[in-house]
Amino acid sequence: MQRPLNPGIEAIQKRGSRIITEGKSLLPAASLMLATGVLGAMSDRKNKFVTVINSYTTHIPGHVHLNVLGERLVSCLKDKGLNVWYANIGGAICDGIAMGHFGMKYSLPSRELITDQIETIIGAHPCDAWIGIGNCDKIVPGMLNAMVRLNIPSLYVSGGPMLTGRNNTDLISVFEGVGSEAAGKISEAQLEMLAASACRTCGCCAGMFTANSMNCLAEAMGLALPGNGTIPAAVWTNRDTYTWEINPRRMRLVEQAADTIVDLLKKNIRPLDILTTEAIDNGFILDLAMGGSTNTILHGLALAREAGILYPLERINSLSDTTPNVCRVSPSRPEIHLEDVDRVGGIASILKALYLDGHSSLRLDLQTSTGRLRDSVLNAPDPDQDIIRTGPRAFSQKGGLAILYGNIAPDGAVVKTAGVDKDMMQFKGPAKCFDSQEAALAAILTGKIVDGDVVVIRYEGPKGGPGMQEMLSPTSAIRGRGIRAALITDGRFSGGTRGLCIGHISPEAAARGPLAVIREGDLIEIDADKRTLNAALTEEEIKNRLARLKPFRPKVIRGWLGRYIKHVLSANSGAVMDNTGHH
Repeated sequence: MQRPLNPGIEAIQKRGSRIITEGKSLLPAASLMLATGVLGAMSDRKNKFVTVINSYTTHIPGHVHLNVLGERLVSCLKDKGLNVWYANIGGAICDGIAMGHFGMKYSLPSRELITDQIETIIGAHPCDAWIGIGNCDKIVPGMLNAMVRLNIPSLYVSGGPMLTGRNNTDLISVFEGVGSEAAGKISEAQLEMLAASACRTCGCCAGMFTANSMNCLAEAMGLALPGNGTIPAAVWTNRDTYTWEINPRRMRLVEQAADTIVDLLKKNIRPLDILTTEAIDNGFILDLAMGGSTNTILHGLALAREAGILYPLERINSLSDTTPNVCRVSPSRPEIHLEDVDRVGGIASILKALYLDGHSSLRLDLQTSTGRLRDSVLNAPDPDQDIIRTGPRAFSQKGGLAILYGNIAPDGAVVKTAGVDKDMMQFKGPAKCFDSQEAALAAILTGKIVDGDVVVIRYEGPKGGPGMQEMLSPTSAIRGRGIRAALITDGRFSGGTRGLCIGHISPEAAARGPLAVIREGDLIEIDADKRTLNAALTEEEIKNRLARLKPFRPKVIRGWLGRYIKHVLSANSGAVMDNTGHH
């Protein structure tokens, strides 16, 4: 069991809002709560306090409607006689807008900032329970990490996925369009038209990218309600004119969250009663079954560490061996999106497919925020055999993600096998080395990368980047230009990446990992089936090169990123800070 974070949080776990509502010496606090309207009268102090923590912002399409969801939730909680604090956190970043410039370096670090902000709000203003409303990439894991860190009754609610744009397009259609235009396959006008029509409603980007993957995993792990991952954010009122309204089913999910938090409070069910090693297994099993984003591995490992659970990276390979890939969604299957998965039964139907298959170690008896996982799974529609498949119709008999090891990645690396073409699962080629994403992208777009190359991008890990920016631009450019090349990096990928792209190489180059000493022309051998990643170099040669390697010089030394570099660990730890958890 996780040790309490500090004496203040321990007191909140034991006494909740009584800390600030009992005793004459705390009357000044009550006076201020009357001023905010949180208390209607002094007698309301006896009621429970629930904090709603929203992440509404117009910076992110997934979050532009969260104010409406938040207000509805606050209203439902007040109707139940609860005292409601309502806060909005900052540091919420849209990876799509931050992509391709320095701003992307702030994305992964923002996960830690979000968890810290929630700890700060609740540590300073003790409550009895809280609900987080989020949707996009780092906000979801930031909120889940805060749930287990604070360990008071809590629930996570998402804003839901975006609907597809014209001609069934999504954000990745635009990124790959950039590569296609550079290769002369489409005109600039066609590219602009694509960009103008692909993303037109609120919600997180429509494919199985990081945001949707994490919203789905939260459901499988039991920290969010059934439907959290797939109920679309919006419904079209007129698709031709791009007019939409918030999905009434999303609003009902928010209302259900109010009922659920009251139940969790009554039964005193806390996140660490729900998040066990087996619950994390269930999350990863879902990820493997639906070929989710590789970022879920970073966030799942970070969540385990925050909860004080020892969860070795190689455990994911053993889950993958018995978990068939039963569902593929954009980018792995570009014509299928989250709204399609929702239509055929959502996450519960994917888990039902695994239950019917009978090979995976999925556990349906585990506690969730609404009961047991079996309650939603066994009542779900049977697999439709197109979007969700079973038996020989499954996309593969092993999961859609794999952990690779070898002399380049002694502590592991990650590949989304669901996005790799069968004829690329084994690959051998000369290294083309770049010390930044930008240098690699320029080489790809100017035709310097050819069929058979292995693009090596290093010094883009948590320390090296800093912040492990996503490689969606180079991977989409390779795809868009139709080059048959592999890419390996200590950085990470968007859930939108497809192709033979291996990330999270650990230890990273900045931590003196072997990736730092790969040279131009070294032969790189990849076997995604056997889960190996090696350079054709002797142990002695790697050792000699590492001995001659110059010390890493941080790219940033001041401000938040300067502090982050000093404390962040490599990707095999989930890229957490060095004082996270207590292993």
